[in-house]
Amino acid sequence: MNSDSFLKERCFIDGAWVANAGETIKVTNPASGEVLGAAPKFGRAETRRAIDAAYEAFPDWRARSAEERGGFCMKIHDALMDHQAALGELLTREMGKPLAEAKGEVAYAAAFFKWFAEEVRRVYGDVIPSPWADKRIIVTKEPVGVVGSITPWNFPTAMIARKAAAALAAGCPIICKPASQTPFSALAYGVIAEMVDLPKGLLNVITGSASEIAGEFCENPKLRKITFTGSTPVGKGLASNALKYMKRISMELGGNAPFIVFDDADLDRAVDGAIASKYRNSGQTCVCANRVYVQSGVYDAFAEKLTAKARDLKVGDGLENGVEQGPLIDAAAVAKVEEHIADATAKGARVLTGGKPHALGGTFFEPTVLRDVNADMLIASDETFGPVAPLFKFDTEEEVIALANDTEFGLASYFYTNDLGRAWRVMEALEYGMVAVNEGILSTPVAPFGGVKESGQGREGSRYGLEDYLNVKFGLIGGLR
Repeated sequence: MNSDSFLKERCFIDGAWVANAGETIKVTNPASGEVLGAAPKFGRAETRRAIDAAYEAFPDWRARSAEERGGFCMKIHDALMDHQAALGELLTREMGKPLAEAKGEVAYAAAFFKWFAEEVRRVYGDVIPSPWADKRIIVTKEPVGVVGSITPWNFPTAMIARKAAAALAAGCPIICKPASQTPFSALAYGVIAEMVDLPKGLLNVITGSASEIAGEFCENPKLRKITFTGSTPVGKGLASNALKYMKRISMELGGNAPFIVFDDADLDRAVDGAIASKYRNSGQTCVCANRVYVQSGVYDAFAEKLTAKARDLKVGDGLENGVEQGPLIDAAAVAKVEEHIADATAKGARVLTGGKPHALGGTFFEPTVLRDVNADMLIASDETFGPVAPLFKFDTEEEVIALANDTEFGLASYFYTNDLGRAWRVMEALEYGMVAVNEGILSTPVAPFGGVKESGQGREGSRYGLEDYLNVKFGLIGGLR
């Protein structure tokens, strides 16, 4: 199968492909401007239909054994990997990231289905010592119920997998609402569901009005949990509405990740980590390095090494061989990057490389490094979501911890040191849900992904992510004597 075989211009509801005779959402390739197709613009009525289908499928699915549910998840894993190249190409065409990254994302997505297929067999309860001689206390875990997911455009295949794999393994049907910029990678899951003969109603993919679909998710009593990945302002509004109806929520929201380089760090390793963290997906990740703090003793050397590597990154259409950075998602993303650079340079920052739209035109932007950045600049507090590495200088460990924590966000953080004592001190002091020491990439299905403060609540991946789709039930058995 090629990528066009997975490109569906219909939504997948209750095991069938549903077309829309009304409005549609035009989808274009950000690298070329090519129109790839149009997805349906559905609203409350179609969302209600998907929820009804999931609700009807729930009793049978929850009653199946963990082994059987896990078996279907493994089939989805295998199907994703069997068609990794085609799915990766489709992802690149609609989102723009380099093909190697896109194929890596498909493998990453598949890994969630494999992980939860295995982990669901280890959903254990408890027997609690009873204070009564004639009673026994047991604790069991049960699936939450129908789940609604809302995912962003920057990792359209993986973000659905992190939610759908956990939900399906736990015994919960799911309705997936992808971003309007990248619906086709999400709709491809409908093709996968057909391939593996997943019972109808368990996996639904619906595109359309975010406000209408989210509104139905929040207000429909048949849907019991909402999981969202996106911006903090949108997440706050969604969580507030969901909690009016006491829905379970998982929120993976915005970040402003610090990337700290101490004097005793391995500079070459730190530079490689910064390149991986900052320029992957053109800087369009919620966990990418947004503020690069470098200790004064190695500031100039680090800046020189990072600049040289950033300057050598190959920019272009993600389908071309050797491309390491694709386009930004749209013109608004370019405008934000330009705004941050203009503000920083007006306040004294210097451009070491890049700093402007790429000669390729469109939404391509040069990999950029700024030096002499300070806390008064917009880039210090606002997530850039673009290929700009701003270098801040610091002197002491205490100073940089205070700077790193001086944000309402608390998703991911990174630091480099060869001092074991410092590694523990700083890891414990950073107010973030995730801390990577001497590494620039930290995502894996086996570890809990999520943040603190205004970066959200709940976790994805690992056994902690599975528990977000389970209710805890206390059972008391009396009359035993």
